[in-house]
Formats: sequence, structure tokens, C-alpha cells
Amino acid sequence: MPNDIVLRPRFQLLLNSPKESILYAFEKAKKNPFLVKRMDDHIFIKFNIEHTHFWSPQLHLEIIEGEDENACKIYGLFGPNPTLWTFFIFLHFGVGTLFTILGVWAYSNWTLDRPNGIQLASMALMVVLWITLYMAGREGKKKGKPQMHELHGFMKELLKS
Repeated sequence: MPNDIVLRPRFQLLLNSPKESILYAFEKAKKNPFLVKRMDDHIFIKFNIEHTHFWSPQLHLEIIEGEDENACKIYGLFGPNPTLWTFFIFLHFGVGTLFTILGVWAYSNWTLDRPNGIQLASMALMVVLWITLYMAGREGKKKGKPQMHELHGFMKELLKS
């Protein structure tokens, strides 16, 4: 996890344990403040309601059987709450769409020798809004980083036992 630019950090682990024993260990894990849910070969670890804030991350693990029966590979992905992630993507898409529409409108007015100052100013506002969204996302990631380390530590602790 050394790369700070990555929005959703990923990792891989190779283990000398059978896949089913790892899945079972996660399924039976009960430790406050973590909630662990299993769906087939996927494990989702997040914080309970009392320890959750707007920027709280979650850890998604996919456990795949290795080359032999006594080995497995874990693919891990840290990410925000899926609802929050979808909301931010929606906002970015909306800002980009508005920017494009305003650009087409400004170009049309320019080719027709009509004033286009409002459209250009609105495009500049969209750029400022996009930068604000980006900075909010970066700040949110920074606020969620300590909990990301807690999730990773919980996973490591569970894999050692």
C-alpha cells in the first residue's frame, strides 16, 4: 500500500493453506468493530455502525484455489462504501457531461457570432467543481486511511491464526 495515488489499493497474497479453511476462518471471525460477510469465494470486511463514518473503507477479498489443494491466492481490494463510490462517480459523470454540453453550446454560439461568455464561464465553473470533487475524494481517502490499516491488520491477524 505504498502508492498514495491509487484510489482503490489492491494486493495479492499466496498462502499455503486450503481455500476452504481460509474461507471458514473468515466466516467464523467475530471481532469488534469488524463485520465479516461471505458470499461464495468473496469476503467483505467493514466496520460496524458505531465505528463507521462517511469515508469509512471496506476490504473485499477474493480467495482462489492455488495450483494444488493446499494452497490458495487472495486478491484484496480496499475501497469506499459502494454507495459513496457510486455517488462520486455519478457526480464526476454529471460534471463531465455538463462541461461537454456547455462546450458544444459555446462553440455553436461562437460559429454563429453570438456571445458565449456565459457558457465559457460555466465551463470554468465545471472545472473548479471537478477539482473540488477530486480534492474531496483525496481528503476522504486520507480520513479513511487509518481504518484501512485496521482492516489490513485484522486480515493479517486472522490469517496468522
